[in-house]
Amino acid sequence: MFWIDDELGVDIYLDGIITVVDSKYGLKHLTEEKPDGLINEASRQVALADIILINKTDLVSEEDLNKLRTTIRSINGLGKILETRRSRVDLSNVLDLHAFDSLSGISLQKKLQHLPTIQPHLDQSIITVTFEVPGNAKEESLNEFIQNLLWEKNVRNKDDDCMEVIRLKGLVSIKDKPQQVIVQGVYELYDLEETPVIWRDDTERTNRLVLIGRNLDKDILKQLFIATVTETEKQWTTYFKEDQVYL
Repeated sequence: MFWIDDELGVDIYLDGIITVVDSKYGLKHLTEEKPDGLINEASRQVALADIILINKTDLVSEEDLNKLRTTIRSINGLGKILETRRSRVDLSNVLDLHAFDSLSGISLQKKLQHLPTIQPHLDQSIITVTFEVPGNAKEESLNEFIQNLLWEKNVRNKDDDCMEVIRLKGLVSIKDKPQQVIVQGVYELYDLEETPVIWRDDTERTNRLVLIGRNLDKDILKQLFIATVTETEKQWTTYFKEDQVYL
């Protein structure tokens, strides 16, 4: 199970991340420009969330609320948005989320099929990108792909900016494994775990990934995934040169 402290035992684990956004001031905080190189803290918290509570909705107009919804969704395309007044929420919506274990693979499959397409504002630093690649992934190469993104941080976009991944989630088809495998990542920490869902013989195997972060380029990430995870070792070296990745 993702993010378990072995010394504490299996009774304590990360069930999910909840972020509360103030309806009146949330948009201001989310769009606040920071000095070059610094991440907007409010955007970072939204990016990490599994549940986003938009609180005090009675204090703003519907027009302002729509702007806030759109901004939140462009930052985090996977998180569930709940709207509240005085933070009153049904506990069943915020407890037992299972956002980081194998059970989340079932709900993730539905989310990936219905992800909204929202264009971020030009000045927005944190965005959600998603892509799909058919076929089987080689587990060792998949680990190297993820580690270069999360650990080595040597994948760059067309402007030569380092791609910074805050959150990673997806379902992949690992060669020689009958089960769908869920990929979970938060900053440098990530995990691969088999789900209870078996690939059907009449269904095309595919890999769907969602990445939330800064300086992300969907086309480069997709091409890099194809080249490094589903093709030969020889082709890998053409994309990784001098500790940097270019396409």
